[in-house]
Amino acid sequence: MNYKQINSLPKDIVQTLVNGFLHEDAPSGDISSENIFNSEHKSATEISTREDIIISGIALFPYFFDKSFEIKSNFKDGDFVGKGKIIATITGNTINILKAERIILNLMQRMSAVAGLTNKYYKIANKYDVKILDTRKTTPGLRIFEKYAVVCGGGHNHRFDLSSGVMIKDNHIKAAGSITKAVEKSRASAHGKPIEVEIDTFAQLSEALACNVDMILLDNLSPENTTIAMTIIRSHQNGENVFVESSGGITLHTLEDYAKRGVDAVSVGALTHSAGSADIGFDFV
Repeated sequence: MNYKQINSLPKDIVQTLVNGFLHEDAPSGDISSENIFNSEHKSATEISTREDIIISGIALFPYFFDKSFEIKSNFKDGDFVGKGKIIATITGNTINILKAERIILNLMQRMSAVAGLTNKYYKIANKYDVKILDTRKTTPGLRIFEKYAVVCGGGHNHRFDLSSGVMIKDNHIKAAGSITKAVEKSRASAHGKPIEVEIDTFAQLSEALACNVDMILLDNLSPENTTIAMTIIRSHQNGENVFVESSGGITLHTLEDYAKRGVDAVSVGALTHSAGSADIGFDFV
C-alpha cells in the first residue's frame, strides 16, 4: 500500500478551510465580543484536558493565530495527555481568541477522539504487525483533519479520495459485468496507480488473483474464511506480494481474531464515522 499519508496539515488547503469556518461562524463579525472589548484588549487562555486523550489538533493553532499571539504548546500531536493537563496556552487579542475558540474546540475534540479510537485499534493490531487503515467514511469537509488524526493515533491512511487509486467495489463489478472486465478497463487508464478489488466470495477471489491486482479487500468474511482466503492468496502465483486488507464491521472486540489471520491491514470505517468528541476545555485565565 503506497497511498500518501496525511502526517502534516497542508497549508493552503487547511487555511482555506479555516477561513471558511471563521466566516461561517461570524459572517458579520462577533457582535457579542466586539461590543464588550476593543481591538487592543488582550487575554490569556488555557486549553486543557478533561479526560485522558491522544491529542490531535495542536497543528491547527497557526491557522487561527498569527505571530502577534504568544502560543506555548506543552505537547505535540499524537501524544498521550492525561486528564487535567494543560495542552497549550494562548495569549493575544481577546476578540480574535473568542472568534476562534469554538471552532478550535470543535476540531480538536473531534480530531482527538478519532486519534484516541484509532490508537485503541492500533495497540491490538500492532502486536501482529497489521496496519489499521481509515476509509472514506469521513465527515464532509473535515476529511483532511480526520485522516490526519488517524495518523496521530498510530493508524494509516487508505486512499484520500476517488482520484488517489483504483478500488473496484461490488457496484463497479455489477455494472461492469465482472471483475475481469472492470480490472481490464481500469488498468488501461490507471496510469500506474494501484488497483484494489473488493471480494466477498472465494470465486471472486480467484478471479481477482487471475487479474494480477495489487491489493485485495476481503469484505465481510468471517475470521475462519479469512484464513482460507489468505492460504489461497499466498499460494497463488500472483499472490505473494498482494496487499490484503480485511474490512466489514470489525470492532475492537473482533479485531484480534482478524489480525492474527495473516492479513496486512484491517480497514475500519468507525475510526472516523463513530469516534465522537474528546472532552477538552478552552478557558480564559
